[in-house]
Amino acid sequence: MAEEQADRQTLDGATIEGHVRALDTEGYTIVEDAVDPGLVEALSEDLLRLERELSIVPADNLFEGTQTTRIYNLLAHGPLYERIPLHPNILPIVERVLDPGLLVSTLSSISIGPDETAQPIHSDDILIPLPKPHVPILVNTMWAITDFTEENGATRLVPGSHREDHSPNPLEQYETIAAEMSKGSVLVWVGSLWHGGGANRTATRRVGIAMNYCAGFIRQQENQQLGIPIETVKRFPRRLQEMVGYSIYNGLIGHIDKQHPAKLLLGADEDAHLVWDYAKATR
Repeated sequence: MAEEQADRQTLDGATIEGHVRALDTEGYTIVEDAVDPGLVEALSEDLLRLERELSIVPADNLFEGTQTTRIYNLLAHGPLYERIPLHPNILPIVERVLDPGLLVSTLSSISIGPDETAQPIHSDDILIPLPKPHVPILVNTMWAITDFTEENGATRLVPGSHREDHSPNPLEQYETIAAEMSKGSVLVWVGSLWHGGGANRTATRRVGIAMNYCAGFIRQQENQQLGIPIETVKRFPRRLQEMVGYSIYNGLIGHIDKQHPAKLLLGADEDAHLVWDYAKATR
């Protein structure tokens, strides 16, 4: 019951629409105090456990950060993380920008340590060969597990850059603002927005969880179907099963020999209802 209370939707329709408008005009929005403090603390403690058990260390490249620890594929590491993609204060906003057929692209933690330098400014759709600007195909979120400040590495943003006709050059410097927010808040931005992690000039870590979504017709950044054991997916809520890829987008994309993937792989009692089934031939 406590979990249900913590995840109960608190944003009304007008508030959701306000965030959607901000995403359209500025390319980002911040949902203040979106996440229950108890869930934030539980996530903070469990990320430390995973770092120890998985022997996570920083990478050796400037993009991921030489003083930054990242844990990927979090949905494979316990039920606690299943609450993130479905969070009722965030998912309705993302669904309004993409649509309910969206998928989980990647779910990872990003802990920026002291003395970390700023990440190169980039857009998350930089590798997708589409002309710009284009309709949103990615909507990404950053959960603040600690406070995000200018000094400790809050995400840097270039407001309005999602409307540019090109991607940023990661080797160049750009004028940015810091997405400062309190612990438990969530930054939401469209994938074309220019951004990057900030430099940490403090003695403590800036901890965030990156929950990134993609349109149902886009390949996911992390291969959810191979990365998460089927036995784990079987216990997911049905909505989360759909979001990791056991679904069919717009009545066609994702079927297996005209069968629903959840029926074949998870044993779910679900028919495909493919788009051509609604156009029966007449003779």
